[in-house]
Amino acid sequence: MYKIVRKKALNPTVTLMDIEAPAVAKKAEPGQFIILRTDENGERIPLTVADFDREKGTVTIIFQIVGATTEKLNHMNEGECLHDFAGPLGKASEFDHLKGKKAAVVAGGLGVAIAYPQAKALNAIGADVDAFIGFRSTSLYILTEEFKSACKNLYIMTDDGSNGHKGFVTSALEEQLKAGTRYDEVFVLGPMPMMRAVCNLTKEYGIKTTVSMNTIMIDGTGMCGGCRLTVNGETKFACVDGPDFDGDLVDFDEAMA
Repeated sequence: MYKIVRKKALNPTVTLMDIEAPAVAKKAEPGQFIILRTDENGERIPLTVADFDREKGTVTIIFQIVGATTEKLNHMNEGECLHDFAGPLGKASEFDHLKGKKAAVVAGGLGVAIAYPQAKALNAIGADVDAFIGFRSTSLYILTEEFKSACKNLYIMTDDGSNGHKGFVTSALEEQLKAGTRYDEVFVLGPMPMMRAVCNLTKEYGIKTTVSMNTIMIDGTGMCGGCRLTVNGETKFACVDGPDFDGDLVDFDEAMA
């Protein structure tokens, strides 16, 4: 059994939990995910590893309350235990080649939760990190303070302009690129239309862009076929072949359809 040792509401629809899972925490890396069940008869759902603490033996998950299972999970409290917490699964993100170089992390909505470990890991190896994150409104902010500690520059955009910066993350990124800022690699996490838009932008500047296709994962083992996509003309599965892929090679039109 896997004990909930911390529970925190990040905004009205998003919750953070630290789960006691020493074996998972020992091997977890940014980009990977876990599969959990709340109880013996519960649905299996994949959630990206938002953070981990090897010394404490905990893994952090962040989820949006959008269905029966996440609703049930949100009703659980500190001290209660999950029935299953399997992982880490998927391939870890690769950062070593960016030591001493400049990288950008771009995310929108709940994608911000899985972008934070990317920014944190890049910062830890000595990369110069800028982050571009977007929300519908300031009332939906999550992890902004954590990003500030992991990034050299943090640009926050809102759909409604409630923070004084109205627009999409692509607009903020484009502004920096036009001003002459150059990145060795850009990591994009979030809704597929946003990831496609960022890839279209960075392609103009010849910047390698890595996208996380975890948004289409269901089963998490490659058996259901729900996360099948075409990458460079070949069939891949986000859960077992990714979730990270070269954004220029992903057929976004097919994946979105």
